[in-house]
Amino acid sequence: MTTDAFPHLFQPLQIRGVRLKNRIMSSGHDTTLPTDGLINDALIAYHAARAQGGAGLIVSQVAGVHETARYTSHMLMAVSDDCIEGYRRLAEVCHAEGCALFSQLFHPGREIMEGGDGLLTVAYAPSVSPNERFRVMPRQLDQRMIDEIVAGYAAAARRMHAAGIDGVEFVASHGYLPAQFFNPRVNRRSDAYGGDLENRLRFAVDALLAMRAETSEDFVIGMRISTSERDEQGLTGDEALAICRRLEPLLDYVSLTAGTSASLGGAVHIVPPMAYRHAYLAGDAARFRQALAIPVFVTGRINQPQEAEAVLAGGSADVCGMTRAMICDPAMPGKAEAGHTDDIRACIACNQACIGHFHRGVPISCIQRPETGRELKFGTLTPAARPKSVMVIGGGPAGLKAAAVAGSRGHRVTLYEAAPQLGGQALLAQQLPRRAEFGGIVTNLAHEVERANVRVVRGTRVDRVLVEAEKPNAVILATGAKPYRPDIEQDGSVQIVDAWQVLRREVKTGSRVVVADWRCDWIGPGIAELLTGEGCSVELAVNGTHAAELLPLYVRDNIAAELHRIGVRITPYARLYGCDGGTVYMQHTVSELPILFEDVETLVLCLGHEPVDELAEMLRGLVKEVHIIGDSLAPRTAEEAVYEGLKIGASL
Repeated sequence: MTTDAFPHLFQPLQIRGVRLKNRIMSSGHDTTLPTDGLINDALIAYHAARAQGGAGLIVSQVAGVHETARYTSHMLMAVSDDCIEGYRRLAEVCHAEGCALFSQLFHPGREIMEGGDGLLTVAYAPSVSPNERFRVMPRQLDQRMIDEIVAGYAAAARRMHAAGIDGVEFVASHGYLPAQFFNPRVNRRSDAYGGDLENRLRFAVDALLAMRAETSEDFVIGMRISTSERDEQGLTGDEALAICRRLEPLLDYVSLTAGTSASLGGAVHIVPPMAYRHAYLAGDAARFRQALAIPVFVTGRINQPQEAEAVLAGGSADVCGMTRAMICDPAMPGKAEAGHTDDIRACIACNQACIGHFHRGVPISCIQRPETGRELKFGTLTPAARPKSVMVIGGGPAGLKAAAVAGSRGHRVTLYEAAPQLGGQALLAQQLPRRAEFGGIVTNLAHEVERANVRVVRGTRVDRVLVEAEKPNAVILATGAKPYRPDIEQDGSVQIVDAWQVLRREVKTGSRVVVADWRCDWIGPGIAELLTGEGCSVELAVNGTHAAELLPLYVRDNIAAELHRIGVRITPYARLYGCDGGTVYMQHTVSELPILFEDVETLVLCLGHEPVDELAEMLRGLVKEVHIIGDSLAPRTAEEAVYEGLKIGASL
C-alpha cells in the first residue's frame, strides 16, 4: 500500500493563518502528566513523540480559565502568565516537526470530578441543576462570576497567543459549562443568559468575542461540541446543530464528539470502548458538515488510516481525531504516509492504560505500548553494549514484548511457545462477546517480534535438555498462568468448570448457570453474556461491590448496560462456599449470611489465576541470568505483562 491509498488524509488544510500538513489530529485529552498546573518535560516529550510521528495537528489538553475550573487536581491551568513559557516550549517542539498546536480552553461548570485535599469543592453552573454522575449540586453563577470567567477565557487566549500557540479550542462538549448554558433543561435562568436560544448562547458569544479581541486575525478559534449528548437531559442532535449554525460566524472550525460527562451512559462516549464500531460518529458529522461552511473535525474510534480516509472521502469531515491511535502508535501518520500500514500498531480500545490511568490519577500510557507516557525513560532505547543470547519462554504478551525489545536492541533472541499459536490468554480474551479486537494485541506484538528479527519456535515445550543445548546467556520466563481452582465443598451434583473450559468449548453447561466472579474484571461478565446469548439462564455472582469493578469506568458501564439489556441477574458481595444437591452456596462478604442459588446445572469459576512457573528452579541451576515476568511472576493483566516485557528487554 502506498500514500496513493490516502489521497484525502494527506491533503493540507488551511484554517485562517494555520496550515495543517495533513488531516490527522490528536484531540485534546487529559494525560495526568502535568505538575502544579503547568506544562513540564514529561508532557512536552509525550506530545513531541506524536509531532515527530507525523500528526498534522495536536490539540493539547484542557487548560482551566478560572480558579473554579479545577475539575481535577492534575490539570493544566492558564490563569496566570506563568503558563506561557511551558506552552512556548511545547509550541516550538511541535512546530519544529511541522505540526500545528492548539490548546483547549476549559471550564467544567458542575462537572467536578474531585476537589483538593480530599475535600468536596464548590461547583458553579448556570442554574442549581444537579449532576447525576458526580452527585454535584452546583451553585448558580452570578453576573460578577460570569464576567470573571468570560475575562478568563480572553486572558487564557491572550497567553496562548503570546506563547506562539496556533489557536485555541472553546470546549463546549460533554456537558461542560458552555453546554450547560446551551441546554434549556440545565439552564433554567430567567435573566439575559436563560430562556430562548439567543440568551442561552450569550455566554459563549461573549467568551468567543473576548477571545478574538485578545488575539489576532491569524489566530484560530474553534469549538468542540457533542453531536448529541446521548442522555435524556442532554443536548439533542438538532439542538447542537442549531447552536453551531448560530455560532459559526465566530468560529474557524467545529470539533465533534458525542456524549456528556453528566451521566454514566453519556460519559461512555467520552472515550468509547471497543464495543462501539469504528468511526461511529461519521454519520453525525456528515450532517453538521453539510450544514456548515467552516471545517468540521470528528473523533470516535477512528484508529486506522483506512478508516480516516473513508470518513474524509465520504465527505463526513475535514479532519479526523485519531487520539488513541497515536497513544498506541505515535508514528502511525508517518507509517501511513510512507505506505507502511502493516507496521502500524492498532489501538484495541481497551481503555485500560489511557483513560483508565487518568481516572486513577496516574499518567497516561497504553497496554500495548508502555513507552507512552514514559517517553523520558523509554522514548529512545539504546543498542545493547554486549549482545547476548537470550531465550524467551512463553509467547503471550509478556514474552512477545520482551523478545521484541531485546531483539530490537541487538540481542540474539529466540522465543519458544509450547502452543502452536502465539498469544497466550489474549487468544481466549478475544473470544468473549464484543472483545474480538483484544486479539489485536497479539497481532501487533507478533509483528514487533518479526521486525526485531527474533527467532520464533512454536509447538515446543522447553525442558532442561533444550536449555542445556541452547546455552543462553539469559532466560526470560513468561509462561503465564492457569485458572485458580480452590478446594470447595461439593457433592458432584453441580458441574464445576472454569472460564477457559467454556471458551475452549470443552464443556456443555446446560441451561441453568451461575458464574462465580472473584476478579471482578471482564471475564465473569463476558462469560455471562456469552452463555446468555446461547440461551442459558445465567446469574453472575461477584465478590465485589458490582460487576466489572476493576475495569476502566466507561468499559464497566458499557458492560453493565449490556448485562441489564440481556437480563443477567447480578448478585454482589458474594463469596463462593460450596455446592450440594444442585444448590450453589455463597456467603455475603459483609453480613456473612448465606446466599443460595438453586437448581444449578453448572458453576463457572472466574476466580483468577495462579502462576505457571515450574521451570524457575531448574533454570536457576542452569543459567546465570533468569528473569520472571508477567503472570509467571504474579497473575495480573496484559498491561503489567507488556510493561514488564519492556522493562526487562530494555535492561538486558
